[in-house]
Amino acid sequence: MDIPRIFTISESAHRIHNPFTPEKYAPPGQALRLKPGDKVLDLGSGSGEMLCTWARDHAITGLGVDMSQLFSQQASQRAEALGVSHAVQFIHNDASGFVASEPFDVAACIGATWIGGGIFGTLALLEKSLKPGGLLLVGEPYWRQLPPTETIARACGATAPGDFLTLPELVASFRSPGYDLVEMVLADQDGWDRYEAAKWLTMRRWLDENPGDDFAAEVRAELNDAPLRHVAYTREYLGWGVFALQAR
Repeated sequence: MDIPRIFTISESAHRIHNPFTPEKYAPPGQALRLKPGDKVLDLGSGSGEMLCTWARDHAITGLGVDMSQLFSQQASQRAEALGVSHAVQFIHNDASGFVASEPFDVAACIGATWIGGGIFGTLALLEKSLKPGGLLLVGEPYWRQLPPTETIARACGATAPGDFLTLPELVASFRSPGYDLVEMVLADQDGWDRYEAAKWLTMRRWLDENPGDDFAAEVRAELNDAPLRHVAYTREYLGWGVFALQAR
């Protein structure tokens, strides 16, 4: 059980596996008014930066679940480095369908809503691990501007323009299932640059160190295409944000 190898290689040096910078992870923790002892569940927790820094800065406790063996190991190492391994735990497991054995104050899925078949399936999954009146936290892409062609949409990671909503459409969509949007923090283009461009040096160094690997041709193809794809499409068309919701 693991994520596709191209992600393990290209994001192996990332602490954050989305377009948020470390500075962007602080505002959600402050905005949610976390209290010491609050319990936070993070499905698709990656390398654990959110839970670890929130444990350090807000004295929360947390549980992270991620299907990447590498990222789960890095999360545990990050917890030890920050001195919060007593407060947060990371499990290498498939977060799809994961329900905690006890309820949490905050249940999050930041950028991995495929685990529930989309954002609303993921919200329904998170609610199963949430205390009454607790906060749901999701990270989700949206269109900054609608791509005029399917080719551009695919270059941004979608299969078609209809895969993502515009920001007003996304915010409006929270109302019909019965959620109040109570906070949001949006990534910016600098965040996209840090997320995407940091992969390129990682891939180049991997290629230099593994010239005979059977996977080298795929990594080389990705490194050839990724920089132009990013500057021409991703940073121009695709937005990304973290949204805090409460059921009515």
